[in-house]
Amino acid sequence: MVRSFFIGRALASAIAEQVEATITDSLSELGRFDAEQRERLRQFTDEVMARAEQEQQMASQTRPGGASVGEPEDLQATIDNLRAEIAQVRAAMQQYRAAAN
Repeated sequence: MVRSFFIGRALASAIAEQVEATITDSLSELGRFDAEQRERLRQFTDEVMARAEQEQQMASQTRPGGASVGEPEDLQATIDNLRAEIAQVRAAMQQYRAAAN
């Protein structure tokens, strides 16, 4: 009877240690995954900002459609170009979010 008590006590202690180790490992993996995702998002944001600056510099030299800065351009064409760029950015963001999930 006494031996059964100690066996049960040792079993409960071993199970508790295993559960604790498993939970600790799981939380560690979750933290690492979160850190990796944040880093990927930061890199993506940096890349988007770099591209935006590059395109802004190009746009300051030449307006969309090939017109130079001093030449007027059709306002509707500019709006259409901006809408197309916004649609491209939205599609890229949706692809990124789908890949992150």
